[in-house]
Amino acid sequence: MTQPLSNPVTDAFFALHHNLPRQGPGSDETTRHLLRLAGRGRSRPGVLDVGCGPGRAALLLAAEADAHVVAVDLHQPFLDELADTAAQQDLSERISTVNCSMDQLPFPDHSFEMIWAEGSVYNIGFDTALQAWRRLLTPDGVLVVTEIEWSTGTPAPPTRAFWANSYPLRTTEENTAAARSAGYRVSAHYSLPESDWWDEYYTPLSERLDAADPTRPGMAEAISAQREEITLRREHGGDYRYAGYVLHPAHPANATRTY
Repeated sequence: MTQPLSNPVTDAFFALHHNLPRQGPGSDETTRHLLRLAGRGRSRPGVLDVGCGPGRAALLLAAEADAHVVAVDLHQPFLDELADTAAQQDLSERISTVNCSMDQLPFPDHSFEMIWAEGSVYNIGFDTALQAWRRLLTPDGVLVVTEIEWSTGTPAPPTRAFWANSYPLRTTEENTAAARSAGYRVSAHYSLPESDWWDEYYTPLSERLDAADPTRPGMAEAISAQREEITLRREHGGDYRYAGYVLHPAHPANATRTY
């Protein structure tokens, strides 16, 4: 989702996304697929969900991977919503929340068997995230992130201009090289299906935009930014994609699998 710049727009932006099924492209099935690619590993793993939002992935990981999840976000209402939902689903003992920055995580080295970041790494950038988080993984741990990237070498001018101003994109090859430079091997790469963009994110968000009050401070700007993003996806969606990366602390490389 597009990040606004001013405080009134930020407030409007969060209001538009409050109680949406998701805060960005994704689906429970994609979370499950990435979990399968990551491997189950040890029973009851310690998982750090970075930029968890309201905790859709955290809840699934706690329930289906039997994990203890530490969920991190800077927006306290998201953390409160996650805590309430965890209680309703009898998962409170498996999920704890921490309000802190994604690039200043207050945990000791080698604290987690798994680090999870769906739709959040853009907040600090792919390179910064991979470098800041590697120390937190156990030697046999795994990092799962989804990242926006080019899916063509010749994106349309409107697409190139939009992302140049929002979040500069790279190719799969460039992101893979960056991961290796940060000390990881890439064990899997997965392109999210188009339904992950529309079914649980852009369609509900569009309905929210239609119902929003444009006279609220910052709301007109937030609505405009979100409509621009949705229109770009509809008209030029073949130019870029969300991709899941399954990364391990580097050791003798295996071939990357693409699914």
